[in-house]
Order: sequence, then C-alpha cells, then structure tokens
Amino acid sequence: MKALLALLLAGTAVSVSAQDLGAPQPEGGPVEVIESESDDVVIRITDEAAWSDIGIAIPAFATDRERATPANADGTGALGREMARVITANLRNNGLFKPVGPDSLPQPSFAQIPAPAYSTWSGRSAEMLVQGYVRARDDGKLVVGCYLFDVALQQQLVREGWVVGPADWRRAAHKCSDLIFSRLTGESPFFDSRIAYIAETGPKDRRVKRLAVMDSDGANHRFLTLGSATALTPRYSPDYSKILYLSYVDGNPRIYVYDIGTGKQVLVTENRNPTLAPRWSPDGKYILYSMAVAGNTDVYRVPATGGQSIKLTDSPGIDVGGSYSPDGSKIVFESDRSGSQQCYVMDADGSNQKRISFFGGRCATPEWSPRGDQIAFTRIAGDFNVAVMNTSGGNMRVLTRGWQDEAPTWAPNGRIIQFFRTEKNTGRSGIWQVDLTGQNERRLPTPVDASDPAWGPIRP
Repeated sequence: MKALLALLLAGTAVSVSAQDLGAPQPEGGPVEVIESESDDVVIRITDEAAWSDIGIAIPAFATDRERATPANADGTGALGREMARVITANLRNNGLFKPVGPDSLPQPSFAQIPAPAYSTWSGRSAEMLVQGYVRARDDGKLVVGCYLFDVALQQQLVREGWVVGPADWRRAAHKCSDLIFSRLTGESPFFDSRIAYIAETGPKDRRVKRLAVMDSDGANHRFLTLGSATALTPRYSPDYSKILYLSYVDGNPRIYVYDIGTGKQVLVTENRNPTLAPRWSPDGKYILYSMAVAGNTDVYRVPATGGQSIKLTDSPGIDVGGSYSPDGSKIVFESDRSGSQQCYVMDADGSNQKRISFFGGRCATPEWSPRGDQIAFTRIAGDFNVAVMNTSGGNMRVLTRGWQDEAPTWAPNGRIIQFFRTEKNTGRSGIWQVDLTGQNERRLPTPVDASDPAWGPIRP
C-alpha cells in the first residue's frame, strides 16, 4: 500500500463584516488522503451507449467494529450503508451507469473488502464491484476506504482512502464516486463539488431572494444571506474560494465577492444604473457584468478586487451576460442588436464580435462548457428550453422540454447541465439537471423555491 498524506481542504467561516450576511457556518473540514493505489489496467469507454451496460454492484461499506459516531445515530454500520447509497445515487443520476445499491445486495465482511468473494458477484452478473469500509477513530474522525474491482478479471482497479470529520462523511462518499467515475470513463470527476443558487420565498410582488449553497446532489444545504437585500446570479470563483453575486440594497445594484473561508465579503463595484449577470474570468482576475446607461446596455469588465471598469461592447441595444471560454480568449454573450435576442462571440478585449445563433427562436443566457467545445444556452421558441451548440453555433440540440427551463450551468467536467425550471400552473421554481443526451433529467431537492444555479469547481 502506498501511503499519501495531503491536506486537501481547510476552511471555516469565522466572521461577517458586510451587510445582509447570515451567521457564518463551517463550509467543510479537512479531508486527508491516506492511501491511493492503482494497477496498470486502464479502462476508457468511448461508446456512451455501452456505459450503461456496465453492471456495478455497490454493497454496504463494512466496519471493523461497530462504534458510535456523530455522523449516524445508529453507528458506523448504518453509516456504511448510507455511504453506499450516496455512491449508488451519484453513479445512477449522472445517466451513464445502472448500479445496484446496498439495499438489495449482501454485505461483505470487513476482511473481504480488499479481497472480494468474486464468485458471489459474478453470480449476480456484476461486471464491476465497489467495496469500502468506514472506521471511527478514537479522536472521533472517520477513516473511509474505497475499492473498485473488475469482477471478470478478478482484479483491483483502484483504491483510495480518506480521513474526514463526522460532518464530512458525504464528502468521502462523493470522493469515492469521483474515483469510480474517473477510472471507468477516463474523464474528470464532478461529484465532490457544490452548487450556489438563489433561494426564493414569499409572494411574487414581495419575493425574498437569498444566496444559498448545497452539495452537487442537493444535500448539506445552507443559506449565506439573510434576505434583507435581493441576491441574484451567483458564481463560484475558479479556485472555489469565493462566490460572486449581485445584490440590490435600497434599490442600488452592488457586485460582491463572498469569501467562503472567512465569511467576509468585498464590494467590487456599485452604481445606480441597472446591473446584470456578473461572471468570473477563468483566472479569477476579472469580472464581467452588464450595465444599462441611458437606455443602452453593454458588457463591462472590472478587476475582481475593484477598480476602473472597461466597456467591451458599444452597440445600440441590449448586450447582456458574458461567459469566458476556458482559455480566457473568447466571450459569449447575448444581444438584441439584430432585432431579436441572439448569441454572439467576441475576443476577450471586445473585438471581433459576431453572431453565432441562426437556428430560429431566440438565444439567451449562454455559458461556455469547461471543455471548451460547446455552449449551453436558453432557447426561446414559444417555451424556454435548455440547449447546446458548438462554439460556432452549429449542431444545436435541445435537451429539455419544460415550459420554462433557463439559465444553464455546467458541471465541472462538462457532462451535465443544471438549470432552473418554472412550473406553468403554480409558478414554483426548482433546480433540475440533465445530461448531454437529454434523456436523464432529475430535480435536486431544495427547502424552498430555487433559481439561478451555479455549479462550482471540484473542491480542493
């Protein structure tokens, strides 16, 4: 076993210095990698239709001895079952696999975790097997191990372990999910990430909009602002350390950067003109936003630390939004300069502006994929639906068929898109996600109505 010791995350909100922030809460404790080992077998499946044919068995994680833990009132044995359930849900909900979870499988003993009873699993037609363990240390922390085996080859493919605080047991489950996903697909992971969004309550004419965050599967929800000021359009910084959002206090728009580690926020820019859609540059040094001056709305850029804004567009009409390409060289935005709401691309300095949407209907809220090969957007053709196109506007595909689906945001690996859906009859809104096939939709649980989701990067 090759031992690694790396502190991956240490950040706790401790104080609040800006108006409207609620009491800070821990964002997540340290996660130590305690082991990581991989054999030479490399699996990379390029046929998406074949991915769902892989039978993955995920029995309950074992424990060496039953112990009490704050992570689960019923002890480490019950916690091991819950961890397997989280991993099963993660792999099922991304649309690529059809795993079988712990509730219909026998539970291996602790001794069987590194040495599976392969005949048991081949008899159940499992091609891949995920096994793991959870142990409670004397200091209260949890040691979690995750193993992936090829049943047919009777070979271990990868293993890794972590030490986490009891409150972070789900992070270990997400990390195990990421380990499996990456090993089986050869792609970047995304389960151990978070989502910022706007939590909405109250009647339509007095809507309260608060900044909120949650895990990628909708768990561990918490509010960041109190609701005395309207919060809009949040976005995580590229390094996950901050959240950018727009706030209206006394009717005046302000762009804030909230520091996840300290709970403090910094005012980037403030003015009396209508302001929209702040977005990070890929290096985190700049922020794009749109501002209306004398009836004309243009895209601006300002340093993330504040300072002088530079206007990047200057055409009659409404230029809104702005999403950088991953390399920072291009910006996609929306404009009605042609007479209808369409999507355009320009160089990062505002030059070479050209329209890319010519497929009928309108194009709004574009966002560049982290892979750099596609742009997600809201297609308005009667209904509002989430669609994707290549960076030149070709190969447009509509992924959703709701009445009002809008504001797409990409998973860190560019495979899944989240958006918010408004119900036609009730006006209620919630966060949904869809994969690039358009065949796998699911709603994420939120305690109140939700809009403006923003998927953050993989957590450090």
